[in-house]
Amino acid sequence: MYGAPVDLSFKHISKEHSSTLRPLKRNPKMKYLSCSLRLNNNNIPDLHDLQRTVNHFLAEPSRLAWLDLSFNNILHIDQVLCELHELRVLYLHGNNIFILSEVDRLGVLPHLHTVTLHGNMIETNKAYRNRVISALPQLKTMDFSAVTRQERVMAKIWHLSNKLHIHYSKTSYLV
Repeated sequence: MYGAPVDLSFKHISKEHSSTLRPLKRNPKMKYLSCSLRLNNNNIPDLHDLQRTVNHFLAEPSRLAWLDLSFNNILHIDQVLCELHELRVLYLHGNNIFILSEVDRLGVLPHLHTVTLHGNMIETNKAYRNRVISALPQLKTMDFSAVTRQERVMAKIWHLSNKLHIHYSKTSYLV
């Protein structure tokens, strides 16, 4: 029932142009029967228009399971991604995401098992891999690399020690 990914890669899409694109092939309802969307290698600076783009191209936007937003100019992991409840694969590598804690937002996606974030500023943080695995414990693959059982254990330890450190810092400040 569902076809190949809708591929809008290298279309020079930016915020201003995303709503004016017209695909060449459509189903009788003028929408694609696909649960995959490629928007990689464009000039997308933010995801504010993502829902409109998904609704425009896909026959069943709520079934979007695979989204490639790699190699754009995205600065933030926008809340709109958290509304894609069927999302299983999310590529965000090669963007400009610089706030590691924004990854926590993706924790509400129950089926997300693959994510890429390498090539963003957050990758330079020493806690990068532990933080992502801790925030997304259901991950099977991160940055095209399997998440091992040992990494899950280390991420849990990191998370617990980080919580204790924050708690200790707050209590010692009060003393």
